Amino acid sequence: MRFHLTRFALATGFALTEHGRNRFAMVLVTLFVPLWTVLAYVAMPDTPARMHLRATGETLTTHGNELTEISGALNAVTLITGFMMFAATFSGSRFDRRLAAAGYPRPHLVLAKVTALALISAVVAAYATAVTCLVWTPRQPLLLGAALFSAGLTYGALGVGFGSVLRREVEGMFAIVMTSIIDLALQNPIMSSGADNPVVRYLPSYGAMQASTAAGFSTHPVPGHLAIQLAWFAGAALIALTGFCRGTRSALPGTAQPAAPVPGSGAPSLPTPRSTDASSVPAPDTTTL
Repeated sequence: MRFHLTRFALATGFALTEHGRNRFAMVLVTLFVPLWTVLAYVAMPDTPARMHLRATGETLTTHGNELTEISGALNAVTLITGFMMFAATFSGSRFDRRLAAAGYPRPHLVLAKVTALALISAVVAAYATAVTCLVWTPRQPLLLGAALFSAGLTYGALGVGFGSVLRREVEGMFAIVMTSIIDLALQNPIMSSGADNPVVRYLPSYGAMQASTAAGFSTHPVPGHLAIQLAWFAGAALIALTGFCRGTRSALPGTAQPAAPVPGSGAPSLPTPRSTDASSVPAPDTTTL
């Protein structure tokens, strides 16, 4: 047990150190979350809008700027966690392969990444929830934090998957940004007239959007939609795990090419190619008739 705990703690330290070196991500967490959240609240009009919340079955009258602020907080959390996990996976893939080649247990590496993802999602979600409560008061702040946390988990797992599969950094960044924008913009009734379309139920952050909206404007708990979001996280984590195992499979000691047999050991071997050195080639016969 001590062996496993030591390996897990060491791998977690590696993962957190990798995230700590990403200073640009630290700046994004510090500045982007409050900037995007406050701008979404201030720039949008506070005109009341009626909407049907599927999570509770209620027809709510909400202020447009408050609803947009919730969507902005979700967008900020998903972008930052997805970016951080993608950057760490993309830049640390060679290090992971070296650890696997040296015999480091891959389950410990996977658990370390999940732990780092959970810590990052918790910190970013708590920060976004605190900023939201400074701007206006949602009815269920704890539920809002849980919804942001589950959305961060989902996009963080997607970031790991993109980092394991894609070969260029710009591809992963574009995939994360476009997925988050399309996902959340279609669910905001202020921005999209198709927010009531049944198709939005299959978007990655549907559960988190429903739960966070209920947290802002309703007093009903919605554990079922948090469970939907965690199911999305499980699916994204499975994709990430598949990509990670695929990326480190060739580095495992058992997959290395067998060494050439030692002469005299009795093992079968191919004959050594004859040398084609010019000195070993017989001189042509120059005799003429």
